[in-house]
Amino acid sequence: MKIENLSLAEIVTFKPEAAAIFENYNLDFCCRGKQKLSEALSNDTSKLEEVTTRLKSIFEGKPSSETDFTKFSLTQLVDYILEKHHRYVKENLPVIQQHLEKVASKHGATHPEMLRIKVLFHEIARDFNQHIMKEEVTLFPRIKALETIFNEGKTPTENISIQSPVQVMEAEHEAAGKMMEEIKMLSNNFTPPENVCTTFGVVIRELKIFETDLHHHVHLENNILFPKALELQNNLNQTSCSCSL
Repeated sequence: MKIENLSLAEIVTFKPEAAAIFENYNLDFCCRGKQKLSEALSNDTSKLEEVTTRLKSIFEGKPSSETDFTKFSLTQLVDYILEKHHRYVKENLPVIQQHLEKVASKHGATHPEMLRIKVLFHEIARDFNQHIMKEEVTLFPRIKALETIFNEGKTPTENISIQSPVQVMEAEHEAAGKMMEEIKMLSNNFTPPENVCTTFGVVIRELKIFETDLHHHVHLENNILFPKALELQNNLNQTSCSCSL
């Protein structure tokens, strides 16, 4: 198995600690996780070799102590996302927005990029608040219901569909990722300028932490939860159809 022929999502799924390497090299393993490593770095062979070497040390080393989310049930994975990532988003979105308002107001004249970052993050906050509500009210309960039906050995009385909401969630993940990419560019890769106030430096670090959490959050949903849930949905619906013949 050549590591460079694996997709970014597969690598992080197999070895979660690879996520830190990808973060350092600005490789998007969530929204663009279907890319093979060789495709993601096709324009930089030296970097491809460097990343591959670092990944080999992980794959050939001791078994990972990181959590293997592929072994989680769908319900366990949903509950983890709710507790870890949805809670983080709910607690930190308003804090980051407040800090951005303060910095943009005080430093917008000399650092106009912060005015644009404030607008972008406001859009992310607005959209993501709606996004997690849709997951919590509609999609996640459906996923748990699918697993309950399967575990109880029941036959669905009707097709249970999560295809459409999953597609919507993935599109919204992509949109949030693109806005964070622009914020990353505007903030010089989340590097605060010299000689700025404490809040300026704090909010830049908060944005970096938010981006990292977003990458892990989206990876768990796009590359593990949603594919497993869709596979279960298809199996149950096939069972329902065969039983109705």
